[in-house]
Amino acid sequence: MSQPAFAEATLAQYLTDLAAKVPAPGGGAVAALHAAQGAALVAMVARYTTRAKDAEHRPVIDRIIEAADAARDRALALADADAAAFTAVGSAYKLPKNSPEQAAARGDAITAALLEAARVPAAVVAEADEVLSLAAELLPIGNPNVVTDIGAAADAARAAATSSQLNIEINVGSLGAEYGAEFASVLIRIDEITARADALHADVLHAVRG
Repeated sequence: MSQPAFAEATLAQYLTDLAAKVPAPGGGAVAALHAAQGAALVAMVARYTTRAKDAEHRPVIDRIIEAADAARDRALALADADAAAFTAVGSAYKLPKNSPEQAAARGDAITAALLEAARVPAAVVAEADEVLSLAAELLPIGNPNVVTDIGAAADAARAAATSSQLNIEINVGSLGAEYGAEFASVLIRIDEITARADALHADVLHAVRG
């Protein structure tokens, strides 16, 4: 029986699948769901910032809500894509290699599968970046009663990025050096996201402490 899409699975089923001795879901799906949760938190804070006193910020708030909801949907889709990509890697390694032709076809399949398995977490990094940018934009104008959720969104985006880093590096590390250049800018971006998320967390903590 195939695993249900993450958008349709119950939380209990997801955690059961995550804890099971099966190839997927794993850390890549967790990273994507970190991004989805961060996006959901941003959208929630924005929706709490639609009071009459927030009227001057309503155009920005509406844009943030729309963008955060879209990021959540994309991140959920990436959780499914990651599970599929990881499964494809395993299938590629199981291909026969009894002849030169089979070995060549197997090598090509492994390379393609590993590339996809690195490209999915790279896309998760882009979603984490988007979530973090939205959270930073929301902080100065967001409802202060839920300001800690902005910090939690930043932390979720950070986790999405750093967890994705692990999956990018392990898959790229199994490829030739010529493939590394495609992901160099993404890895630099992860360092930037980490620094920005830490700074936003500190800003939220400062706001909470007064």
